[in-house]
Amino acid sequence: MAHPDRPIAFVLASTNHGSMIVNRHDYRMDGADRGIGVGWQLLSHSSFDPKEVAIALALLDKRRKYFGNGVVAIDGGANIGVHTVEWARHMAGWGSVVAFEAQEFVFYALAGNIALNNCLNARARFAALGETTGDIAIPQPNYLQPASFGSLELRAREGNEDIGQPVSYAAEKMATVPLVNLDAMNIGRLDLLKLDIEGMEIEALRGARETLQRHKPALLVEVIKSDEAAIGELLAQLGYRSHRVGMNIVATHESDPTQVALKHHGKRVDLTIG
Repeated sequence: MAHPDRPIAFVLASTNHGSMIVNRHDYRMDGADRGIGVGWQLLSHSSFDPKEVAIALALLDKRRKYFGNGVVAIDGGANIGVHTVEWARHMAGWGSVVAFEAQEFVFYALAGNIALNNCLNARARFAALGETTGDIAIPQPNYLQPASFGSLELRAREGNEDIGQPVSYAAEKMATVPLVNLDAMNIGRLDLLKLDIEGMEIEALRGARETLQRHKPALLVEVIKSDEAAIGELLAQLGYRSHRVGMNIVATHESDPTQVALKHHGKRVDLTIG
């Protein structure tokens, strides 16, 4: 019996982060030899944002040093799970990860990568992070056509980023997925919160005010699509000291012995974590 043609999007790749399920179409070319997308970085260089991964691992190490085993990290906007897998492998025996991803097929790859790399101290949740708990309607890209899927903005706004293919925010073409705010989860401990959720970072932080006040985790928050001033003001109100590092804010609470500083070496700026 003949089988119908079935184009392949997701493939298994051996990367510096372990074996990873990757969408081979996950890219938007930004020049002749530079692409944007987690998949493009992995398939072209075997790694995804190694400096950002290193910052997160350093923060986790310091939290363990100062607060002991049982470290808990949340990966908000986990994509296919590079951070999740790196953190979980690094913290085997002394920490755990909860990863959130709102795009259904990307979530499947995330869950598969957790299982494939035997990260039994990681959990994946199919949900978006926001200010409230309920549902959110999100657009549905075509995963068989090239696009930077991690750049997809769940909410329509003026000037949505071009991900490499047209994106429709028409109501009839949206899918409904769970929306979660961290305060409603009543987390018992939190050491690191990463938010890379394409413009919804301020909403997620507002929905985590009680959690941040209670646990005072270190923060790694992407700000290129958000109101950076509003995020900085909110964090300052909560007692955080923030530093802009590339596309992210790295912040620790003023009471946290895990302190972050920037050192300038001419045109180069290095982050130190102590």
